[in-house]
Amino acid sequence: MRPLFALALAFSLLRLAGPAVAQPVGQFPFALTREGQMLGAVEGEVAFFKGLAYAAPPVGALRWRAPQATAESSEMRTAYDYGAPCLQPSLADASEDCLTLNVFRPFGVDGPLPVMVFIHDGAFVSGTANDPLFDGAKLAQAGLIVVTVNYRLGALGWLTHPALSENGSGNYGLMDQIAALRWVHGNIAAFGGDPNNVTLFGSGAGATSIALLMLCDEARGLFQKAILQSVPGRAHLRSRQEAEAAGLQFVAALSQTDPRTIAPAELLAAEQKLLAQSPHGFAPAIDGSLVTDDIAAGFTAGHENRIALIIGCNDDETDFDSEPDIAKQLASSGITIDELRKLYPEVAKSSDLAARFYTDKVFSEPARLLARLHAARGAPVFRYRFAYVPEARRAIPEGGHGRELQFIFGVEGVPGAGIFSRHDREVANRMRAYWINFAMSGDPNGPDLPHWDATAGGDRVLLIGNERIASGDDPLAEHLDRLTR
Repeated sequence: MRPLFALALAFSLLRLAGPAVAQPVGQFPFALTREGQMLGAVEGEVAFFKGLAYAAPPVGALRWRAPQATAESSEMRTAYDYGAPCLQPSLADASEDCLTLNVFRPFGVDGPLPVMVFIHDGAFVSGTANDPLFDGAKLAQAGLIVVTVNYRLGALGWLTHPALSENGSGNYGLMDQIAALRWVHGNIAAFGGDPNNVTLFGSGAGATSIALLMLCDEARGLFQKAILQSVPGRAHLRSRQEAEAAGLQFVAALSQTDPRTIAPAELLAAEQKLLAQSPHGFAPAIDGSLVTDDIAAGFTAGHENRIALIIGCNDDETDFDSEPDIAKQLASSGITIDELRKLYPEVAKSSDLAARFYTDKVFSEPARLLARLHAARGAPVFRYRFAYVPEARRAIPEGGHGRELQFIFGVEGVPGAGIFSRHDREVANRMRAYWINFAMSGDPNGPDLPHWDATAGGDRVLLIGNERIASGDDPLAEHLDRLTR
């Protein structure tokens, strides 16, 4: 009976509390939102609230529509468990009812605290904010709020079709991210967060999303800083015509004329068939409203929000796409292996040459381009290259896309994350400190950290290597210059 009494007492005290600040009562952290009175849980020094709905379930008549607001409520709800991941073939517990987010905050610390919002990767067709790799506890312990967001994926997130789309847009996943940011802006003070000090960060598809949000009028004012990790900044988005052609092909393969009545299993089967033919068949497209141009073109035109920015990539990004995709990149560039040997004389193996070229062409050079363009607008820009490999993995070569995430979140021993050595942890602590300092003030520098120079013309870079962390002129500048030619 004692836990029930404590819960009842906490509930009665909560009803007397205002909505502006989280109300920790005993071991029951509370937060009042427009959707109800949320009861979280505590582990160690961190309180968490999981599975919070930021929009109505996008099911039935709401499938392939812009996210709708949730109903206001005064009811108490527990927020102990993650919501379902968004629908995807690889996860059995995935669901269409997935527009949820998770909040991690330091327990017993008064706000307003800086807020970091994480957008996950997965090439726009897979992944979830619920991944143990993205547990926000380590970041929250430093004195800030961490929010991780689920958004619609695959056909449900990115299908463009004239009979389904509103205002010609099929970028429902991007609409979800904007809805989540609006939820944060309106509710994060109830968790002790500062809605006017929000930093977005993410890798791969998450970074692409954030770059598009920097260019999106509807997202202006919803975040004040951004961290773009491994963003393919020169990638060309599909035009509206190309996206609609793919959408018509997809819908024509379904068994019913009204796609909103199709069972999720059939949607996933049709999605897998299309992705087998076109691996990037579901992704953001230029719709003329939310997305008006490619990322590089938008930054070149100076359309992005002028905010503080960290941007960079990893030293080997080849796990981002399959080997055939790398071969396609080489073929489309018109470069030969002999030319690559001249460009990278220190690299012997042909496969390593192709991987190095792919990383530089798709990630390193575009990161430098966006850094230069954004810095030219007068915004603070800090560029990095992450080349550190955990000590236990150095004997086994592997692609490095996403490797930095374990260092930033600081988790160990969960799927996708190994066990760190002492030196690994030292590097992780420093890298996480850079991210935290940036979220707090817009400047990653702090005590006991190697100084990180703001980019000057795009060629100053923080190199995070096996031996040291140091800021200086980019040693790959000549290679990147030749790639642009």
